[in-house]
Formats: sequence, C-alpha cells, structure tokens
Amino acid sequence: MEQFWQKLTFRAFRRSEENAIPDKIESNHPLIAAGLSETTIDYIEGLVGEPGKNLQLYLTALTHRSVVHDPATPHLIESNQRLEFLGDSVLGLLISEYLYRHFPESAEGDLSSNRAKIVNRKSLAGFARSLRLGEHLLIGESADPLKIRKSESALADAFESLIGAIYLDKGIHSAFDFVLHHVIEHVNFNTIVAAEHNYKSRLIEYTQSHHLPPPLYSVMTEDGAEHEKTFTIGVTCLDQLLGTGTAQRKKDAEQLAAKEAMERLASENIIES
Repeated sequence: MEQFWQKLTFRAFRRSEENAIPDKIESNHPLIAAGLSETTIDYIEGLVGEPGKNLQLYLTALTHRSVVHDPATPHLIESNQRLEFLGDSVLGLLISEYLYRHFPESAEGDLSSNRAKIVNRKSLAGFARSLRLGEHLLIGESADPLKIRKSESALADAFESLIGAIYLDKGIHSAFDFVLHHVIEHVNFNTIVAAEHNYKSRLIEYTQSHHLPPPLYSVMTEDGAEHEKTFTIGVTCLDQLLGTGTAQRKKDAEQLAAKEAMERLASENIIES
C-alpha cells in the first residue's frame, strides 16, 4: 500500500515524461497538504480494483478545478475537466449500447430520452453521492470545501472523470463493469428511466402545439469566483418571462428555468397565441 501511495503522489506532479521531476516535494505543497490519504487509496482500489500503470489518472479524476485556480498551486497540476470530457463520452457510449440491447422495442427518440435521463447532472451526482465520492475530492485552499463536496456539478464531473480514468487505465471492459455496477444496477436506475427530466423538450413541444415561437434562454446574472460561478438564466416567449433557474452550469440552469415555466403554464394560461 505504501509503495502504491508513493507512486501515485510522485506521478501526480508529472505532466509528461519530458518534464523535469523535482528531487523533493515540499511538505506544504497544496496537494500534499490536502491530497490523497491511504483511506482514499483504499477507496479507489475498492471501486476499481488494483489500478494499472497510469496511477496519476485517479489523482487527476479527484482534483477539482479549484485546485488549479488556487494561487498557491503550481502550473503542473491538472484538474479533472479533461477527464470529465472523456468520461462523459465513454459513459454515453456504454449507456447507449445497454439501452439498445435491452430495450429492442424502443424507438430512437425513446432511447435518446432515456439516455439523457440517466446521464444528466442530477442523476450522475446521485450516483457519486452513493459512492461518497465527494469525501475524496481534492479542493483548492481558497475554495469552500463543504459547498464543493455537496455540489451537484462537482460530483457529476468527478463521477465522469473517474469513468474516464478507468477507461484509460484499464480499458473499455473495466469501464463497463464499473458503469454496470454503479449506474445500471443502481437502486434508482428504473426510477430514473421512468422519470421525465427534459423540461426544455417539453416546453418546446408546448410552444409548438400552441403555434408559438420557440422559447428563448438568456443569462440574467453570473455570480461567484471563476471556479464556483453560478448562472441565473431566464426563459421567455413573446417577450414574456416564463421562468428562471440558477445552477453552476448553463444547461442545468436552462432546465430549471424550463421546469418553472412548465409548472406555471400548468397552473395558469400565461401565454396566448
């Protein structure tokens, strides 16, 4: 275990084999001060089994972008944003194949809708919470640890980043085993498939059925530091504000705005064609 921890800590400060490696890492280095403990190493091994050669991937997967934005952090540190990008694609592929094979009677539109419900930020954050993933995130010293560890966006990003790390380290079959166990076999999977989360699509269908122009989304306010920014977005139709939503991602804020709009439209006739 000690050898594995030393390897992981050492490789965390390498960007490539060409970069020079410092002879000694100072004890007050931000990643050492708030870095991976042996408990977290055991946690990773419990989730994915014995990691392969690319041990740095798992440290990167747990590194929130606030670490990179922290003034005390060296430029060699990489956040999990790139791994999140890859993990998002890997997860989408694996869920798509599962739905294709197990729902042979479903049309393309239904398959797409169900996939969207499974891989949206709220669902992914729920999977991450079930794994207690937030407890093991590396967070910048100037950020709010409690807020980030509970953040839907941070948890979803870390979950996808972990899938990306497993894919690069151990291959597609190991990534599928992880997704199968922690997503597909999740206790809430059937509920997620049955739920209707895509409020933007429902709002578009509503406007089309009432011969109205499509809804327009616009950013009303942006608040917070760069790594903790929140967006408030409003949705309008015929210059009438139907709803607003606030989230750390614009897409999530748009969904919340559309949800509020649908709830208002269900209770009163706000728009007339």
